[in-house]
Amino acid sequence: MRKRGPIRIGTRGSQLALAQASELRARLMAAHGLSEADFEIQVITTAGDRIQDRPLSEVGGKGLFTLEIEGALIDGRIDLAVHSAKDVATVLPQGLHLSAFLPREDVRDVFIGRGGRRIADLAQGALIGSASLRRQALLKRLRPDLEVVNFRGNVPTRLSKLQDGQVEGTLLALAGLKRLVLDGTVDGEILDPDSFPPAPGQGAIALETRIGDRETEALVAPIHHAPTGVMLGAERAYLATLDGSCRTPIAAWSRLQGERFLFSGTILTPNGEEAHREDVEGPVSQAEALGVQAAQALLARAGPDFFSGWAQDHRRP
Repeated sequence: MRKRGPIRIGTRGSQLALAQASELRARLMAAHGLSEADFEIQVITTAGDRIQDRPLSEVGGKGLFTLEIEGALIDGRIDLAVHSAKDVATVLPQGLHLSAFLPREDVRDVFIGRGGRRIADLAQGALIGSASLRRQALLKRLRPDLEVVNFRGNVPTRLSKLQDGQVEGTLLALAGLKRLVLDGTVDGEILDPDSFPPAPGQGAIALETRIGDRETEALVAPIHHAPTGVMLGAERAYLATLDGSCRTPIAAWSRLQGERFLFSGTILTPNGEEAHREDVEGPVSQAEALGVQAAQALLARAGPDFFSGWAQDHRRP
């Protein structure tokens, strides 16, 4: 047991973030024979939580969900940070690293329509809410006639807005519904990742710690899920090679089949009119290199101007 008090876990305050922090705590308790009293979950409000009236692309990108938490980690106010992996920028603040990943949940997206409607059942020009440019672009590729509007907020908020009739449908990560135990209560259309690929990191929980903090790294090492680490290593290398941002609709779907690693990468224009996909596979030991290979092939096929005019740096907001 630590000598300096409870283990301090930093997290956002949404229901989903708290569910993820609770999962982390439960796994650490089981791995080390600890009790809840040995932990302190600290809720840290981020800029991404405070700004709800504008798309993330207008205010700095996904790093807005991690900056304040990372600041607390650097300052020593918390011992480790727990994030949705898809929210973590490809370049981290100096002195920090992702030291472990929990077992990945379902990577698929789910479309939730009013009255249980499916995408194919929507009326011409139906209004759909989503804050994700990837989901918007993929949806427009399936149904160019649909009107998509920015739809911010946590999972319960978006479901409430849908119920109130503000939109005819929305898209969510199935992993979030499962972690909130809502997957059995929401009538949704689960989308095939082959035709509606997820965001890099979707469904995974990342643990961030200070480099050189051997005590905390030893604490999280037993709960690290190596297969998830392999997939996230490839997906983050892919994203870094593309230098993507929240203004760049980018998808990645990776799978492990025995000793083989399969990777599918897709990039789209925001309106969904142009899309490029690259599929690669090879030994698991080469997973990260395969992610880079897919990104380089996509850049070569799409051309140097593909992201011009609407891309911004993803590495830091």
